[in-house]
Amino acid sequence: MNSLRTRLFVALLAITTLVWAVAAGWIYVRTQRDVERVLDARLMEAARMVSSLAASGAVSAPEVRIPAVAGGYSHQLSCQIWSLEGRLVARSSGAPAERLSQIREGFSETVVQGETWRVYTIPRPEAGLQVMVGDNLKVRRNLVRQVITGLLLPAAAGVFALAGLIWLVVERGHAPLRRIADTLARRPAADLSPIHEIGAADELRPMIGALNSLFERLAASRERERHLTASAAHELKTPLAGLKTQAQIALATTDPAIRFGALSQIAVSVDRTSRLVNQLLEMARHDARENAASDAAWIDVDAGLAQIGAELEPVRRDRGLDLVIQPSSTEIFISAELFRAAFRNLIENALQYAAHRVTCRFEATAAGARLVVEDDGPGTSADELPRLRERFYRGRGHTGVGSGLGLSIVDLAARQAGLTLDLASSAAGGLRASLAVPPDRTRPCAVEPAPPSMASAAQAPRQP
Repeated sequence: MNSLRTRLFVALLAITTLVWAVAAGWIYVRTQRDVERVLDARLMEAARMVSSLAASGAVSAPEVRIPAVAGGYSHQLSCQIWSLEGRLVARSSGAPAERLSQIREGFSETVVQGETWRVYTIPRPEAGLQVMVGDNLKVRRNLVRQVITGLLLPAAAGVFALAGLIWLVVERGHAPLRRIADTLARRPAADLSPIHEIGAADELRPMIGALNSLFERLAASRERERHLTASAAHELKTPLAGLKTQAQIALATTDPAIRFGALSQIAVSVDRTSRLVNQLLEMARHDARENAASDAAWIDVDAGLAQIGAELEPVRRDRGLDLVIQPSSTEIFISAELFRAAFRNLIENALQYAAHRVTCRFEATAAGARLVVEDDGPGTSADELPRLRERFYRGRGHTGVGSGLGLSIVDLAARQAGLTLDLASSAAGGLRASLAVPPDRTRPCAVEPAPPSMASAAQAPRQP
């Protein structure tokens, strides 16, 4: 039973039937008790009436017919009048000849000729008589059954009527869901506009809001993909065209010096294109990342930065720069992948623009801590700082080395990790980039920090 509508209908019908059955059981017990109380009262009333007639002398012959009490059920009563010596004085027609009760006064149940009787006895000592009025329990049970059947049959019919009403209500309750489903089924795949369900029930609004939020995120993701694809296609045109041109020069010339220069330019273009492709893939991977907190762990900042420094050692060595990583003896709670993506691109970007030195350090602040990476390069004007996070934006001082994705990747990884990227001009003249870490995401290292790696400590000779 996978249908929510059928499941809801069955559940409501089962609950209603259960409540109805409990109510019917209570009605049966209560009605039976009330009817028997009324019948006992009728027995007492009839006995008192017959007793008054007997005391007045209206009854004397043993086979006299005792007048019936008004009412249909009263015709079913049997009456006997006995003398106190045990002689039958009178009885009603249909009453057995045997004594209905052996007790002196009050209610009793007696088996007479194989049938059970409910009897009420009244003694009249002043007249020397004893009056007994009784009814057959089989007749009484039939009467009770008729009364209860008259009550329960409409109740049973009501259950079926209620089942139909429940089905109609469930159908009407599911109508807004069907309308939403029909609306989504008719939509083309490219339509990510919000759902406008006018007059929707309060219970459906959270679902509609969640769907609209999903559509908004999908639209934003699709827009980022379009922008990334268009920008990547544009960015790849130049290096590919340059590769083709240099290859044609190398094939066409017979001069070894020209051929060597062309091949050298091809190698440089391949490196740049490879870096661009890697950054595009990294950007796409982080764009698709949804849960950055699932693999977070405590990471030693010194060890992580030393590893990144070792990876970037060829870049540092080729440019003749100093990469100084100041020890911090600190751990931060972050995903290892996001840590590497943020700080590798941050340091690599600084190495691309630095003139002599890149410095990495950890600073404690009133709001927690921050990891700072700064260089002594040409820097960026104040009006360009807000745009450095934009994808493929290089700035006016771009030297032609980067692709404009490094700081975009840093900003995306930082936001996914719960950090905040801040860009400012450095006192050394270049760019100062810092990642603010919340106080609950930092702690001192549990062990002594490892000695600085060769990548951190090496002071490469500067180029003349």
